[in-house]
Amino acid sequence: MRPTPVDAFPTATSASQAETEKVLIDHIPGDPTKTPPTLQKNAHMQFLIRNIVQGFPARYTSQDASQPWLMYWTLQAFSVLQVGLDPGNKRKAIDTIMACQHPDGGFGGGPKQAPHLLPTYAAVCALAVVGKPGEGDGWDDIDRKKMYKFFLSLKQPDGSFLVAHHSEVDVRGIYCLLVTATLLDIITPELVEGTAAFIASCQTYEGGFSSASQPYYSPSSPPTLLESPRPPLGEAHGGYTFCSLASWVMLQPFLASTSSLTRPQINKKSLLRWLVQMQGSQAELGGFKGRTNKLVDGCYSWWVGGSFGLLESLGINHAVLGAASSEKHTQAGTESAWDDVDDSLLNRKALQEYILYAGQHPAGGLRDKPPKSADSYHTLYCLAGLSSAQHRVFPSPIRRKEVLDAWRAPNSSDTSDEVRKRVFAEALSYTEEEGTETIVGGASNRVNATHPVFNLTVTHTEAIMSHFYGQVVPPRVFKGATATQS
Repeated sequence: MRPTPVDAFPTATSASQAETEKVLIDHIPGDPTKTPPTLQKNAHMQFLIRNIVQGFPARYTSQDASQPWLMYWTLQAFSVLQVGLDPGNKRKAIDTIMACQHPDGGFGGGPKQAPHLLPTYAAVCALAVVGKPGEGDGWDDIDRKKMYKFFLSLKQPDGSFLVAHHSEVDVRGIYCLLVTATLLDIITPELVEGTAAFIASCQTYEGGFSSASQPYYSPSSPPTLLESPRPPLGEAHGGYTFCSLASWVMLQPFLASTSSLTRPQINKKSLLRWLVQMQGSQAELGGFKGRTNKLVDGCYSWWVGGSFGLLESLGINHAVLGAASSEKHTQAGTESAWDDVDDSLLNRKALQEYILYAGQHPAGGLRDKPPKSADSYHTLYCLAGLSSAQHRVFPSPIRRKEVLDAWRAPNSSDTSDEVRKRVFAEALSYTEEEGTETIVGGASNRVNATHPVFNLTVTHTEAIMSHFYGQVVPPRVFKGATATQS
């Protein structure tokens, strides 16, 4: 494995890169064919159980304003590992989460803390895992009217949202708002007006997305928002890029009826190029980095690696990859250069090896990279990245039609329900393609498939959305049998 080339001017950055590569390579066994990597499911399960049953260690005191996140990371990690919770622990989780609901709408990072978009997402997604319909069981205890009012109070003239009152604009907050509003059936054209254009304005010259963009106003009185210039704030980043891309996917039903002349656009080719370039070399074990010239980190297995699962929602396989395929055939003069487009762009095997060799902590839990400690955040996002590398979950036209055909409007003559119907069908059109699993280390390493947009299982997504939309989701049938997930 060749190390990253260096020049005659060593820096702290190049030294960290060389040191990281040496540590990573040391985690490869002498003969991987004789000792295939194993996902230590039991050790990770015990790590999660200790946190949720005994309580989080003292070092998590700094996460006091992120209590719903701690619950979500733990509960969703259980789901990915195909582990279900007993009723007693579900009850405790629901009570803990609901204690964070603010009387004015939304959820705070802890009891009696101010509402914030990020813990609101974490709380609702955690409830999707452990909650159910009925008073006291989580779902029907969410005050959706106040939450919608809270969301609108954060809306800015340029279509963006503050993450909380008196706080900053951040695309991560927009993603959290859109997921929550989509799951709870409170997403409306009023709420997301102008949001797609704001998301598009955050794309940088590299192709990825930054945290926000800079609005400019006219000198007139009162000032009006100018469409340009809108330079992105900061560099392209894996977390911002995933949140922007997933937000862009969720906003497509609202852009469907928009004229192509006025519809905001993103540069899909440069986005794809940037995502591909974030995967590390062999010396980095194929892990992902979050920014250009940065070190690989296990959490980007999801934030960047998981982004590839969103690309088909934008037709990139056909529109962009097809063009790239023709170009490469022309240049290389070979018919086999792009036979397997997917593996040419994302090395699923290498990503799984990074997680299995370097991401697992010997004492349980997953981590950024050795020699760092395991934590709840990296445990979930390493597992989610492993899931995205194992499974191909894509928006199926067949499944979309099944969901649309099963839709029952409150009033058959009501045409204003079309956007709501499209939102529901698009979110629940994702399905796993049979026979395409790529599992390094054998079937025992298999984890549950994850919804590319929400980072929930498809089963949990269907359950909570069918409840709030008042719809019956048609069963998934493969080879004459109904498919089930943990």
